[in-house]
Amino acid sequence: MENWPRLDLNAMKEYNLCFGCGKQNPIGLKLDFSWDGATATARFKPGQYLQGWSGYLHGGITACVLDEAMGRTAMFAGYHNVTAKLQVRYRKMAPVDDTYTVTCTVSRKTSRLIETEARLIASDGSVVAEATSTQFIVNLVKDN
Repeated sequence: MENWPRLDLNAMKEYNLCFGCGKQNPIGLKLDFSWDGATATARFKPGQYLQGWSGYLHGGITACVLDEAMGRTAMFAGYHNVTAKLQVRYRKMAPVDDTYTVTCTVSRKTSRLIETEARLIASDGSVVAEATSTQFIVNLVKDN
């Protein structure tokens, strides 16, 4: 990651078109996270246009939701970051007509990396998917 360009990610306008959280992305997920100081949380209702197998959420969208939660958690913790590693464990198929909750916490932090753990939970409380990630710290969030 030493050869990655230096990123200035301070302007909130840069997030408006983010596929995961951008409020102005017409085809995005528009995830809206809350933070209680330890856990990032968002609710998500996929709909039919995000299916893979008929009636079920596409696995790539599941991974995207988890990745967005993990990146947002690192930001809530005070760091701009990019995903360096993502591992997803799919537990069960996710019907597109259900409402899900995604949660994430920081499990470990070093000077350059933040490790996170996330879960996508169905409305009945069952775990649909779990993920871990390593987030590479790009710089500090300037408005924190």
